[in-house]
Amino acid sequence: MQKQTLHLVDYLIVAAALATSLGIGLGFRKKNHSTQDYFISKGSVPSWAIGMSLMATLVSSVTFLAYPGEGYSSNWILLVQGLMVPVVLLFMVWFIVPLYRDVIGLSTYEYFEKRFGLFARMYSSIAFVLTHFSKMGTVFFLLALALSNMTGANTFAIIWVIGFVVIAITLIGGIEAVIWADVIQGFLLIAGGVVSFVILLFALKGGPAEVWHIAEANGKTGFGPYDISFKKLTFIVMAINGVFYAIQKYGTDQTMVQRYLTAKSDKSAIRATLLGVGLTVPLWILFMFIGTALFVFYRQNPLPAGTRPDAVFPYFIMTNLPPGVVGLILAALISAAISSLGSDLNCLGAVGVEDFYKKLKPKSTDLQNLRAGRWIVVFGGIGAVLIATLYLLAGDEGVLGIVFTLYAIFSGGIAGIFLLGLFSSRANKQGLLIGVIVCVLFTAYAFLSSTKIGLGKDKHLLLDMGKYGFKQHKYMLGVYSHLIVIGVGYLASLFFPKANVPKNLLFSGWLEKRRTINKERF
Repeated sequence: MQKQTLHLVDYLIVAAALATSLGIGLGFRKKNHSTQDYFISKGSVPSWAIGMSLMATLVSSVTFLAYPGEGYSSNWILLVQGLMVPVVLLFMVWFIVPLYRDVIGLSTYEYFEKRFGLFARMYSSIAFVLTHFSKMGTVFFLLALALSNMTGANTFAIIWVIGFVVIAITLIGGIEAVIWADVIQGFLLIAGGVVSFVILLFALKGGPAEVWHIAEANGKTGFGPYDISFKKLTFIVMAINGVFYAIQKYGTDQTMVQRYLTAKSDKSAIRATLLGVGLTVPLWILFMFIGTALFVFYRQNPLPAGTRPDAVFPYFIMTNLPPGVVGLILAALISAAISSLGSDLNCLGAVGVEDFYKKLKPKSTDLQNLRAGRWIVVFGGIGAVLIATLYLLAGDEGVLGIVFTLYAIFSGGIAGIFLLGLFSSRANKQGLLIGVIVCVLFTAYAFLSSTKIGLGKDKHLLLDMGKYGFKQHKYMLGVYSHLIVIGVGYLASLFFPKANVPKNLLFSGWLEKRRTINKERF
């Protein structure tokens, strides 16, 4: 079947989705009179909306491309990371949420400073900024490529138009506009995924029952291999990686923690977090299953030669879905990007003001802080757009490699810092500094000695260390960085005087407080 062009109704649906997002931003423009209004808007958003916002923030447009692509080309092993999130969160959400709501004002990394000093705050803040700039550029880049291939539109124009909408919503409406836009976009995400999956299932010869039969026969089901090995992608590698991903995302990421602060109470924030995960994990599963169904569909209806796995779902959308449904899917794809990017921008503004601007100008007024936050949003959005544009101009993985190198070297061990500070009263700032230095050196060694550059047969290691190079799977790099910070940081702390740590910064303090409350009740 030949590639169809967009119908007028598809353009109208996409335009309506963009206009709705902008309208939401304009609707909240008069409510942001302080930094608290602009970045937190505490107590004015119900927990169900915060939960939807958490889901929309986690499920970017990359999910539309990467998960179906993986389900099509492999099995469900990459789902293991996501499946570990609810397992970890059920253990930690009860004390993580009250901890942050009690200890910090706005920035997640204020906790790090109170626990370990200014260095810990600056290190973790810079890691967040680097991580999210690379993420935002990647989301813009992949979205533009997908939409360009699907619609024939100019990739540069797509990046700048979407960039303008994201900046406008975040700049004008603040966190409350971002959250309510996330709610609308969250419903679009769910609707787009469910509708496309149902249509795909019933487009198969033999119907839904045929999916499992053919997928299982071709090794597309399951979460293996189940070898006890860290040198290749296995179930155990993904499970361990998923544990630390969940800790880092929900325990140290500003985009998550800032949502905790917007809720009316601790219980409301906990409900929102559980709802967000309860919606996100099924969506990850849905898009992975879409990839599995696509594999079966294109066993029956061969693809054009050379189609990349991440392009299979967009190809199916444009060649097999009716007008109107195509517009819905495109609106959901764009909305997913807007949700993720808007959240990132607002949080970058919050971190920029709290962790940097206020440090440089401690006597600044709240109005000056608010203006600074808005300017950070504008420049942050333009910066992310420029990074995506640079990816397009580079035409290969060179620029991506630079960004990922910065992320790998400078963002390692954040979850380790958090766990060390939370569970060990003996750990101190001197020990942590040594732990972070060792972590950064190890991460640099592992990344450089395991990463190849070049094309085809000319690929070579950035740093060839022979048998002494890092030989384990790249997903273990992040795990080891956290463990190094915990182990080295704790042992090094023993050589320095014990610090006087406030109880409210420790898990043991939360536990003691909870026991006291329970005794008073009974």
